[in-house]
Amino acid sequence: MTRKVGAITIGQSPRVDVVPEIKEILGDSIEVLEAGALDGLTREEIAALAPGPGDYVLVTRLRDGSSVRIAEEKILPLMQARIDGVVAAGAEAVLLLCTGEFPPFSCRRLILKPQLILHHFTAAVATGRRLGVIVPDAGQVEETRKRWAGVGSDLAVEAASPYGPVDAIWEAAARLQAWHAELIVLDCIGFNMSMKREINRRTGIPVILPRAVAARTLIELVS
Repeated sequence: MTRKVGAITIGQSPRVDVVPEIKEILGDSIEVLEAGALDGLTREEIAALAPGPGDYVLVTRLRDGSSVRIAEEKILPLMQARIDGVVAAGAEAVLLLCTGEFPPFSCRRLILKPQLILHHFTAAVATGRRLGVIVPDAGQVEETRKRWAGVGSDLAVEAASPYGPVDAIWEAAARLQAWHAELIVLDCIGFNMSMKREINRRTGIPVILPRAVAARTLIELVS
């Protein structure tokens, strides 16, 4: 019997850059129902969701492959509607395809928030080690420092988008290597397995990939 799970992106679905790698981990017995907070919105409507001063910044991907910056507070009702939709379609659990921090959503099924999963997973292995974190946008660096404070013995945060030139990612990883990071977290669902492997090849440092950690947690709950 095929089980169903929901996958909610803060951008537009389908997330062809994320979900195939998650499906590879989940296997053929689990069907993924995708939905996006920005599905059906025009460019003008998306532009109206841009962050202002003091807003919690999220970075996501549109269906055409471009990336946008949006304010978390402005998309929460859209995310709730998408969650309701996949649960109504039979999803037994819902995975948010974003490592940002979110308030509680209303849902009768389990909701998996990658940021919480990622944070606890990393904390379990980072004790006494220098932790390097890569986030997509420079506007997220200070908030990221606060969020990851106390995990590991020391912390460094770099910005490089998984939706931009990959050289920026390698350069960010090189700076963390020069800082003597002992563990690197790619703090965005947009980072992929190829990026993880290349960073590890270049630096020799263990790399934690959110989509993989989240998918393996999901399969534990529904298989």
